[in-house]
Formats: sequence, structure tokens, C-alpha cells
Amino acid sequence: MHYVSTRGSAPVLGFGEAMMTGLARDGGLYVPETVPVLTQADIAALAGQPYEEVAFRVMRPYLGSFFGDDEFRGLIDAAYKGFHHAARAPMVQLAANHFLLELFHGPTLAFKDFAMQLIGQMMQAALTKSGERVTIVGATSGDTGSAAMEAFRGLANVDVVILFPHGRVSDVQRRQMTTPVEGNCHAVAIDGDFDDAQARVKDMFNDFAFRDGVRLAGVNSINWARVLAQVVYYFYAATALGAPHRAVSFTVPTGNFGDIFAGYIARRMGLPIEKLVIATNQNDILDRALRAGDYRTNGVRPSISPSMDIQVSSNFERALFDAYGRDGSAVAQLMAEMKTGGFHISQGALETLRATFASGRCSEEETLATITRTLAETGELLCPHSAVGVKVAEDHLGATPMITLATAHPAKFPDAVERATGIRPALPPHMADLFDRPERMTRAPNDLAALQALVRERIAR
Repeated sequence: MHYVSTRGSAPVLGFGEAMMTGLARDGGLYVPETVPVLTQADIAALAGQPYEEVAFRVMRPYLGSFFGDDEFRGLIDAAYKGFHHAARAPMVQLAANHFLLELFHGPTLAFKDFAMQLIGQMMQAALTKSGERVTIVGATSGDTGSAAMEAFRGLANVDVVILFPHGRVSDVQRRQMTTPVEGNCHAVAIDGDFDDAQARVKDMFNDFAFRDGVRLAGVNSINWARVLAQVVYYFYAATALGAPHRAVSFTVPTGNFGDIFAGYIARRMGLPIEKLVIATNQNDILDRALRAGDYRTNGVRPSISPSMDIQVSSNFERALFDAYGRDGSAVAQLMAEMKTGGFHISQGALETLRATFASGRCSEEETLATITRTLAETGELLCPHSAVGVKVAEDHLGATPMITLATAHPAKFPDAVERATGIRPALPPHMADLFDRPERMTRAPNDLAALQALVRERIAR
């Protein structure tokens, strides 16, 4: 299995190299050269299997010889043993043909744990073999950072530096990043929004002297291994509802496009997905792009669903790569235009995207109303991101079963949930003392040189 860059001019890599590299050296994102297709019998055989077994069978074709079978099974088992639900990703029914996939039973209460816990195990195994040390620098709108801290805290050959937008994450999200006591974890609050943080991380990767000097690695969803790990729960949920013998649809609340791109990969692997519905909050660039064919930023507005407060959706580049017939030069041109605010999607590419994806937008008022109504009608308490997904899914319901991804535990966003319902959700027992733990973080300007100096200082300790 080989991996190529979406911009067409970076070296072709194997799985291990692509995982450790993160962002390609031409600025693009790695994708598999070919997508393995599972037979109907292969997919049917996943039904009723434990989550760990589904993960092994879905991901194994992408690894080549980088991990042996027994080794990879051990890494999967270690990744998910800390989850707080035996099913890992249980489903609940909201209505006659609408289901909610709960992806918040991991150690940091968000869907990011499914990928981050596994990539932590895989990267640690790879580094143990090579004897190397790396510096992970990531940007987060809230959940990726805490999941990364949890996955890599205390590891001997990894430093983790997470940039998050100051004042734009929930108190729970911030404390999950600022309270780890391990010396290899570094939380940095930057002045700006998530797009600024993500841009500075990409700038670091594109500064090759810095990148090579600190042995930079990435765990944002620019990393293909992150996306791959998320493909698994699409198969797990769909086979529980009868796939491959009947089709299903998914609605995904998304800002950076990685979670729904994983669904796209599942579809290409043979999973009968009828609709992949992009659910956006008021920062609706993805919905606008699908409707009008113009991908153009207009500023990030803080919302009650802050993990989706994004205008530059990195993984959309992966979808564009396929929509443009895997023409790396065309994608590189679009990304160059992005630096001046946006680009127009060609008619052919737009038709290709629309054949796969639908989209919708949920306002702040609709988000709160959905939390209120869903609790009253079903007893299910939603976080604001999951509520965005539920509202948009309801606009796309049909004869095919719809599965909406619930991406975070409501206790991560207690202010919004309490505003909608009068109920302030409690943190689970393993996190009950979160607000008693001392915080440790650094405030920094949105300045590349200052952030690079800070990274060098932190990893030198």
C-alpha cells in the first residue's frame, strides 16, 4: 500500500512513513494510492463482531507490512481498553428511522479518542522500533488537543505541543489540555481562532529546517492514520443495521471535514452508504461550498459548538483531490488561491462532490431548540455539536436508515446544555475532579517565529 500527496509532488510513502510524516512536504495531504474494496461477504461478516475485530479487518489492508497481524491486534486492544462502554460505539434510536451513534465513551469524552488512542499506540510502537524521538505539534478547536494529550502523556520519546485558540474552547476542553502533569505535554493558548492555529502548524511543517530540526510529527486529521481509524465506526454502525444487505445514510457534524471524509472512504471500500450529509453550524463554509460552488472564507464566528468554528477545512482538500480526478496540480492551484480567501469549484468537480455529499446548516437557536426537544422526546441529552447533526439529519430523513454521529459528551459543553434544558450535565466519575486540578499553559501570539521558539524551548527541558 502506497500513499500519495494531494498536491502531486511529494515522495510516495508507505503507511508507516505517511503516519509519521503527517503533512506532505509539498504542503498536501497523504491519501492511499488505491482504496481497498471489501466484498459483500467481508462486510456481512463484520456484523456482531466486537469493535476491536472490526477495526482490525477494516484497517489491515492499509498497513502493508508495517505491523504484523498479532502486533496490530495488540495495539488495537490497548487503544480501546480505556473506553467506558463495552460496545465502544453504542447506538440509540431517536425516531423510527433515525439512530444516534455515541462516539463519546473514550477517555476524553469525544469522538477524537477513537483515532487518537490508536494512533498513539501505533506511533509509540514505531518509535520504539526506530529509537527516534519526535515532537508532535497540533492545532485544536477543542477536542483533538485533549485527545492527543491523553494518548501521548508520559511517553518517553514524544513531546506534545497543542495550540488552541485562547478563549474559544469550553472550560472542560481547556482543562483537559492544561491539567496533565506529565512534562512532555505543553498547552499553548494563541491569540486568534482555530484557523490561525491550524495555519501556524502547517507553516511549521512547511519550514523544513525547523521541521527536521525538531523531528516534527502531526496528529491533526491531516494525518492519514487519524482518518483511517475513524473509518471503522462507519462499518461497525452500518452492519448493525443490516449492511451490506441494506443501505444506510450518515449525518456528520463537522468543521475540518476529517470525520465525514472517513465516511467517504468507507463508501469507497464498498459500504452501501446512500447519503453522507455534512452538518455545519453558523460557520457554514462547507454547506455554502456545496450549494454555490464557491469555497470562500468570511470569518469565524464563535458559537456554542466551538469545535466546528472553522473556515479552512483541511480535509476538504482530500475530497477535492478525487473530485478533480486526482490531479495534484489542480489541487495545488486551488490551495494557492485559498491564501487570498477562497476559490471556485469547477462544475465537473462540484457535480462529483454533490453526487456523494449533501449538506445543511444549523443556527444557534436551532441548536438549542434541538437539545431541548430531543431530551423531551427521547431522553437523550445532546452536546451542541451532536445537536447540529441531529437537526440537519432530520432535514434529510427518508426511507433509508439515518445514523447521526454524536461527537461529544454533553458534559464537555455544560453551559450550552444547561441553557437549553436547565440541566447541567455532570462529568463522569473518572473526570469528576477536573476543576480541582491545577492548570499549566502558555499564552502566545499568533506569530510563527514566536511559536517556533516556544516549541524549541519546551522540548529542550
